[in-house]
Amino acid sequence: MTTRRHLFALVASSLLLGACATAPQGANQPPIVFVHGNGDSAAIWQSTVWRFESNGWPSERLHAIDLPYPLARDDDSKAQPGRTSTTEHMAYLKAEVEQVLRATGAQQVVLVANSRGGNAVRNYIQNGGGDATVSHAVLGGTPNHGVWATKGLREANEFSGTGPFLTALNAPKNAAGDEVTGPVKWMTIRSHNNDKFAQPDGLWIGAKGTPTNVSFEGPALKGATNAVLPRVDHRETSFSPAAFDTAYRFITGQAPKTLNVTTQAAVVLNGKIVGLGLVPTDPASGNYANNLPLPGALLAVYATDPATGERKGAAVHNTRVATDGLWGPFTAQAGVPYEFVISAPDYATTHIYRSPFLRSSSLIHLRAERAAAADKDAKSTVTFNRPRGYFDAERDKMVFDGKTLPGVPATGAGVSSSKIQLMEDGARAISAEFNGEKITGRSWPAAENHLVILELTN
Repeated sequence: MTTRRHLFALVASSLLLGACATAPQGANQPPIVFVHGNGDSAAIWQSTVWRFESNGWPSERLHAIDLPYPLARDDDSKAQPGRTSTTEHMAYLKAEVEQVLRATGAQQVVLVANSRGGNAVRNYIQNGGGDATVSHAVLGGTPNHGVWATKGLREANEFSGTGPFLTALNAPKNAAGDEVTGPVKWMTIRSHNNDKFAQPDGLWIGAKGTPTNVSFEGPALKGATNAVLPRVDHRETSFSPAAFDTAYRFITGQAPKTLNVTTQAAVVLNGKIVGLGLVPTDPASGNYANNLPLPGALLAVYATDPATGERKGAAVHNTRVATDGLWGPFTAQAGVPYEFVISAPDYATTHIYRSPFLRSSSLIHLRAERAAAADKDAKSTVTFNRPRGYFDAERDKMVFDGKTLPGVPATGAGVSSSKIQLMEDGARAISAEFNGEKITGRSWPAAENHLVILELTN
């Protein structure tokens, strides 16, 4: 009980400090630029954008960016196909901020980042002129002191706490030893002990039993307001209701009116269809994530029965995407779940089942997938994805096809997807549930190059 009281005291203290920071209110609300993490895309900010909109933030002042190649290089100083350096990452963010300032006429932006996105934010503010263009910076789960901090271990990687990149960012900025660059107001949001990339043991980096020399406090920065949230995982430091509440108070000096997403009567959806790259010099190395459009891909959208996943009639939207990859706009019905079917050369026919959409969004990005070699003997494969957080067997109420989730460890939160291989012939309903959000889809034959994804919003 003492530990629990201590946790809530930490949170309350952080929020009180955050309320001291102020930003313009009402019609002068500043534009916010959201910066995703390693391997992610702008789509991951969907529910966070909805929460800001639900609290009166103008949608035209909410910008989530896509890094074309979102994965960090293994060695930051050496070019690597399909990956970006810290310098390239900063340049992309700088260009985006300048574009947003031109479009809005604002003098400054707020930057809200998750994980690796925080590295670009810190680099831009310290080295790219962002100290003049940014009023507030909120970093959720950013490994500011590294994922590991061991001399001689992969120090050329940007996530090394003893490497040149983070060492330079963390160098004292004043006599007090602050690690943040003024006059920007800084906040970090971290988990008390459940962030897979802020662990003293190397379990989540493939080195169980080996010290990382990084503590649970690794994301905190001297000179920033450092908020601590109990039990949240790495992604929930940015995408959970608690993280939204913390960030909103820091940016505005006020509590949000609601942590819920308010519904809209008319829901208009859009986004990009993207694919997967293949390292050209080493095909055996497999796919890498990118956020590049997939021109020529076909998309069909079907309304589905929430109980069975069966299609309710013909497709309600069909399109072949152009060079920009955009597949909409599409006007969705409130309360109706949908199946998105992507077809493209060199990809499996990808069936993505989604819960009903509560609000309009231009961040419904859809990725075409390829079948994994490990699934070659399955009759059907179904993957349960939670993009905005991890599965925690000790914390969450969840079930997949009536069972516990395969591949999810008994303790800790470090896995965001779970896959089932079905070995029986024929199509059937398959459901997954996570903390009250339920998705039901249908199995499709792997022999005909189909795969199925059930994707959560929570």
